[in-house]
Amino acid sequence: MDIGSKIKKLRYNAGLTQEQLADRLALSPQAISKWETGSSMPDITLLPPLAEIFGTTIDELFDLSRDEKLQRIENRMDIEDELPTDVFRDYEDFLQEQLAKASDRLPILRILARLYHHRMEADGRRVSRYAREAIRLAPAEKDCQWLLQKAEGAAAWDWNVNNHMKSIAFCKEMVALAPTSPLPYYYLLDNLLADHRAEEAEEYLRRLEQLPASRPWKTTVYRAYVHLARFDEAAADALMEQAKGQYEGDSLFLFEAAQYHARKCEYPKAIAYYESSFAAEENHKPRFTDALEAIAAIYETMGDYRQAADAWGRMITLLRDEWGFTDCVTMQTAEEERARLLQMV
Repeated sequence: MDIGSKIKKLRYNAGLTQEQLADRLALSPQAISKWETGSSMPDITLLPPLAEIFGTTIDELFDLSRDEKLQRIENRMDIEDELPTDVFRDYEDFLQEQLAKASDRLPILRILARLYHHRMEADGRRVSRYAREAIRLAPAEKDCQWLLQKAEGAAAWDWNVNNHMKSIAFCKEMVALAPTSPLPYYYLLDNLLADHRAEEAEEYLRRLEQLPASRPWKTTVYRAYVHLARFDEAAADALMEQAKGQYEGDSLFLFEAAQYHARKCEYPKAIAYYESSFAAEENHKPRFTDALEAIAAIYETMGDYRQAADAWGRMITLLRDEWGFTDCVTMQTAEEERARLLQMV
């Protein structure tokens, strides 16, 4: 159904004449008639008051299909870093309604999870802002420090706060559900190694190496991290040096090598490998921004704010020229970070 026919139907259901609807919108009855006959469309600025008059949503005015509305929800989350409460509630109600009746629940679950995460990130930014302000006023008190840890992932001393026991148990469940897919093994190994559970990591790494879809360079990197989890840095370094000669020119391995050195605070080496990884993707555009984000973070950590700002500038260029982005959350974040760093130079 086109929007003109939809407006006509909603107007009838609301018991309004064309003149009454025109009156409420400060328009002529002829304008309403043109919409309903399809000879013109309402201006975009009139959609919110139209939806309010009819007690519906803008999406319903356009009579979008389920998949079109799902795409619209995702697109809006890409563009806006925070959804108005009424929009969030509308999306939440729609998704919960679809979840209750859909036979294909996976796309609904994915977008529901993303919707709540989107809201969580917006709320997390508020937590950070107010907690930081409170801590600045009372730096010798600790009542807001735990809030900052929850909102930002700041370090917490207590092992019972920091351990990944529940995530590890869930990842083991996923490995059992998909024993031939490498991806659940990767997530499991990440969490085991974060907790220095080296023996278990070694066991699952051996199983991962047997999978046909396993990538040899990936398992080599994980084996280096198993050595680090055992506090054997020399063995880890030797293994990585050997792998560098074997996988030279592989952008994915170069990225992992960069992360290895970054985690060890070997920043110049990390930057060099991130740059090599980024350069190796030159013929595979559009490229992702991960390497540039890491370079920016390292330079800022080192106190070189000019170089950090330049890295964010490269990201802005990449997003515009290779991805065609002009107005999205990622672009806005990059511009804000570059401006912040330039102020610090």
